[in-house]
Amino acid sequence: MAADEDTLNLSELENDKSGSIDMRAPQNAKELEAVYEIPVQVSAVLGKATMQVSQLLKLGRGAVVELDRKVGEAIDIYVNNRLVARGEVVVVDDRLGVTMTEIVKAERSP
Repeated sequence: MAADEDTLNLSELENDKSGSIDMRAPQNAKELEAVYEIPVQVSAVLGKATMQVSQLLKLGRGAVVELDRKVGEAIDIYVNNRLVARGEVVVVDDRLGVTMTEIVKAERSP
């Protein structure tokens, strides 16, 4: 399978007059305008922890939950609950942000 086959081109969703799917790649930004306003959920996951409900109920103000990541390790960036990239936490005008350092190639199911 070629690398290009793992990417779904948005133009594949456009039907031509014969009813078949148009397989050509978008030629310019104008052809992508239909998807610009589609909302997506972006999540940056610093790390994960597993604990029993009894442990969770004992947590109070100031409690520390140890995550499965080390300081400086990349965080996971999800779009619509799908891992798409890894990155680093940054500060932008007193707010937290994320900079992408690596795009994660999606694996297809057989």
